[in-house]
Amino acid sequence: MVQKGIGLKTTIQFFKQSLSVNELIPKLDFVNLYLTYSKKMEHVSKYITPEIKLSCYEDKFSRTEIVFDHHMLIWFISGETKIVQSDATHIFKTGDIFLIPRNKPATIINYPKDGLPHKTVVMLLTEKILREFYSSVEVKIKVTPMSRIHSFSNHPLLESFLSSLIPYFDMKAPIPENLALLKITEAISILRVIDGEIDGLLSNFDDPHKVDLISFMEKNYMFNMPLEKFSYLTGRSLTTFKRDFAKAFNLTPQRWLTQRRLELAHYQLAEKNIKPIEVCYQTGFENLSHFSFAFKKHFGYAPTELVAQRASR
Repeated sequence: MVQKGIGLKTTIQFFKQSLSVNELIPKLDFVNLYLTYSKKMEHVSKYITPEIKLSCYEDKFSRTEIVFDHHMLIWFISGETKIVQSDATHIFKTGDIFLIPRNKPATIINYPKDGLPHKTVVMLLTEKILREFYSSVEVKIKVTPMSRIHSFSNHPLLESFLSSLIPYFDMKAPIPENLALLKITEAISILRVIDGEIDGLLSNFDDPHKVDLISFMEKNYMFNMPLEKFSYLTGRSLTTFKRDFAKAFNLTPQRWLTQRRLELAHYQLAEKNIKPIEVCYQTGFENLSHFSFAFKKHFGYAPTELVAQRASR
């Protein structure tokens, strides 16, 4: 099964080289994805089921602000990804395997590398599947709410399993649903064998609890998410979030977010050797034009002027 991105010519070329065409999946609700920037990057996704896909980006790079509704297991075939979270920055390359937990904001930047496209096998561990799996499993460790990224780089057991999925992407007929479920169940079982803490994450089905608003916002303001997502991740309704925010910061959420992002951008430009386009990506602005306009309006000079001033020191 194939979902086609922009660029018909490149898409057809990709299929001829590495994929066989099955059928299109219209409007697949694969993740809760907030796209803020994409620079002419050809994208092709091929699906075994809605939970298992082969994803390929060609050309330049893509950048997304993202919050997954479900845990996601990813295996890198080629390319490179930089994942920026509030508490850490991760870089993953060919051969790396990792699990991104749900409900944790991140900026994800995908790059082709060494002349090869950004290509990954992605498996979505949905709440429905995990609930069914853990209904017959006794969990002896404490459940973990918002957790770190789990890395399983080059683990032979997990890599062998993920490699076994590749032939399924070339099947002309859809595989039976029960067989696809068996593959996902196998993945969960392997994760439990190689990571003694994984049950605490995968068996936790709680929604985010009410957290300290100031602490959460100071850690996550650089992620360009709708206010509805900020309110959900802090365990509040949108109305309560806005009310609590006004009490805590004495500003509207949007005005405070813009101000904090500009302050961070100014620091990175003035003190770090970071280009304006990269600062734009890392501070939650939609594009370079919007960033430059907001920066000049707030500080009275453009980002490029600050960079030039730093270079002349």
